[in-house]
Amino acid sequence: MGDIRSHRRTADDYAKAFADLEPPLSRKAAIVEASRCLFCYDAPCVEACPTSIDIPRFIRGIQTDNVRGAAMTILDANILGGTCARVCPTEILCEGSCVRLDQDHEPVMIGALQRYATDYLFERGEQPFTRAPATGRKVAVVGAGPAGLACAHHLARLGHDVVIFEKKPKGGGLNEYGIATYKMTNDFAQREVDFLLSLGGIEIRHGVVLGMDVHVADLAEQYDAVFLGIGMGGTNALRIEGEELDGVMNAVVFIESLRQAADKGELPIGRDVVVIGGGNTAIDMATQAKRLGAENVTIVYRRGVEHMGATGYEQEVAQTNGVKIQLWAAPVRILGDGGRVAGIEFEYTRLDERGTLALTGERFVLPADQVFKAVGQNLVAADLNGSAERLAMAGSKIAVDTDRRTSMPRVWAGGDATGLDQDLTVVAVEDGKIAARSIHSFLAGN
Repeated sequence: MGDIRSHRRTADDYAKAFADLEPPLSRKAAIVEASRCLFCYDAPCVEACPTSIDIPRFIRGIQTDNVRGAAMTILDANILGGTCARVCPTEILCEGSCVRLDQDHEPVMIGALQRYATDYLFERGEQPFTRAPATGRKVAVVGAGPAGLACAHHLARLGHDVVIFEKKPKGGGLNEYGIATYKMTNDFAQREVDFLLSLGGIEIRHGVVLGMDVHVADLAEQYDAVFLGIGMGGTNALRIEGEELDGVMNAVVFIESLRQAADKGELPIGRDVVVIGGGNTAIDMATQAKRLGAENVTIVYRRGVEHMGATGYEQEVAQTNGVKIQLWAAPVRILGDGGRVAGIEFEYTRLDERGTLALTGERFVLPADQVFKAVGQNLVAADLNGSAERLAMAGSKIAVDTDRRTSMPRVWAGGDATGLDQDLTVVAVEDGKIAARSIHSFLAGN
């Protein structure tokens, strides 16, 4: 990709482009914002939070300057509350349910207040949790993403020892490798992992691949229980002509490279970039391409704005960064020149009388020297090698019950690979908590 690699900006430009999207609240601003909370008895914001954080209680702590207590309330319910404060779609969860939204059209800034409280605790390097007496039980957790980390931390607090098997060199999962850099700055994902591990009783073994180095059935025999938080390691293909051309990339792969890059100016970025997809990954990819120096960035989605997986807020972020969003168009082929991508042809789409997506026959071409695919991820079958026949599946995902138990004895699962709910960090954390409680009950003989 040499012809599109270019240092188009200075180091200061890159630093500004990938600084915090939303700066943290000051102490004064946090106290003022906390005073707007009505402290509802049957708070709808709590009902809207997948991890059921006692939001009025932690906001009361900020209002009374008991920030440590506020952080404890958050982290007791959601150990990754610092990340969730930064990346949760609060506009459709807690803030979207805030009573203030109906009264004065401005909800309490719950996400910003949550970040203020958790940052306060992390900056002091304090570990507020303690472990229960050792139980002598050992649990294997596969995947150091949000679901696995939450499960491990909860089990460790209950006195169990946990070994996490992780294929990548760092823990954190998508928090470390898959979220837009401007949402998670200053190596926050690793600081959060370090905080979680400082509780004790949790060991992470890196470079271990499920289905190759370890197998689910073997872990179930060697450990008292197993939790699978393996996520969605594969990426969907467009399955169109030209997909193999140089310059066509998976968005998740590029975002991972961007998050790990010491020098963002070394990353290959085109002048005319097209991103295929309508979810948060597409938004993150497009916005970051623009901030890296791409001149023209267009997101193309096959349906309407109301069908996009990305929230209205995320769409606004992209558009305010200069990204164009083209709706009702599906890619039909990628055009090449000398083995490199030169453009991409689309066909307009519509919904027919049955509500099914249909092609109209009318086509257009967008120039492109780089195309990013953000059309979803999938469970890698090889990860379950040797165990798939014993794990019941729900479609393409692992089937679990309400306690996150799988069909295999002593094996639980959660997070994106189970797909019980939205693919959100906060949902994965709750899956890990629910599974940990169920595992603890099982180990206690209940």
